Amino acid sequence: MTEPTGPLKGLRVFDLTRVLAGPTCAQMLADLGADVVKIERPGAGDDTRGFAPPTMPGTRESAYFVGVNRNKQSVTLDISQPEGQEIALKLISESDIFVENFKVGALAKYGLGYEQLHAKFPRLIYCSITGFGQTGPYAPRPGYDSLIQAMGGVMSLTGEPDGLPQKVGVPVADLFAGLYGCIGILAALRHRDLTGQGQQIDIGMLDTHVAWLANQGMNYLATGENPPRLGNQHPNIAPYQVFPTKDGHIVLSVANDPTFKRFCEAFSLTHLLEDPRFKTNADRVGNRQLVTDTLTPVMMQNTTTWWVEKLEALKIGCGPINKLSEVFADPQVVARDMVVEMAHSSGQTVKVIANPVKLSETPANYRIAPPLLGEHTDAVLTQRLGLDAASLAALREKNVI
Repeated sequence: MTEPTGPLKGLRVFDLTRVLAGPTCAQMLADLGADVVKIERPGAGDDTRGFAPPTMPGTRESAYFVGVNRNKQSVTLDISQPEGQEIALKLISESDIFVENFKVGALAKYGLGYEQLHAKFPRLIYCSITGFGQTGPYAPRPGYDSLIQAMGGVMSLTGEPDGLPQKVGVPVADLFAGLYGCIGILAALRHRDLTGQGQQIDIGMLDTHVAWLANQGMNYLATGENPPRLGNQHPNIAPYQVFPTKDGHIVLSVANDPTFKRFCEAFSLTHLLEDPRFKTNADRVGNRQLVTDTLTPVMMQNTTTWWVEKLEALKIGCGPINKLSEVFADPQVVARDMVVEMAHSSGQTVKVIANPVKLSETPANYRIAPPLLGEHTDAVLTQRLGLDAASLAALREKNVI
């Protein structure tokens, strides 16, 4: 195991999270140099260890778990037992950051609630990620990604106009909650640097989901009207959507009037520039079906590759709709080193998706492959707490570790 590098080097994180939102937050901290100890249940571990198939080739590790648990040391610990709580407190006492995603109030019965730990360790930064936050009528409820996508409004905006509401194809509610949690932690670290005071970061998945409704949320606040589902069209710009081509589909993104003029002049459509229904973006949005019906036969005359080549030469936004096999083979993705290979403790090499934050002086580093369950228990408890072999054996006999 190589030494951590990065802007968060020297910071210690007690990671009491599982599944996706919490582990995403902790992995971001770990990639940036923090020393992260992931606490897992003896014999079971993070729920996502069982989210298989698929497993990573040559290993028993689920692809789901591997995706969000690199650069962490796995320590198995039963915090429901007094001995487990004692060990947890000792590890927390030397930690800078505590990340958890238990139900509201669940950790207090183990002596690990925010108020309990803040009284003992006032410099500790305590990040809680839950479905609905620490307050409000829904606070006790469990939160799940698809549930939050439904309650948070994005499903009402996603899908074809005459079809069913659709969730996004990846768990964005979990991912955004984890990333907002990381942002909160970084802000709290700055505050602690200035004042010496730790604090709690209260992340509710529904809150973060509402926050990223972005232009659609603002469209509602401006009009009081629920935005309709538009399929692959943009609510505020036209044409900005998917079009069929001769051999597939393409995304065409005409973001302003000068670009639309350039598009029309290049492809013998100058007559549209004199048509009041096409003249400005507002006109085109007001006549979006006409825009779609007019341009569809034009786009179908040539292949996706032909269109991409011509449109890119004109600096008009466009792109193919790639399958994942095409994404990971894309020369831009390859050039940006968005896949990293790591030597796993199974003896195999595993591929992981790289951290997208590109820092010029302190880049993310990949020093610990996603760990086997309890892989670092003995090393962490020996090095940090001074436990000897006999003590470890006794704890293991009681299933504390």
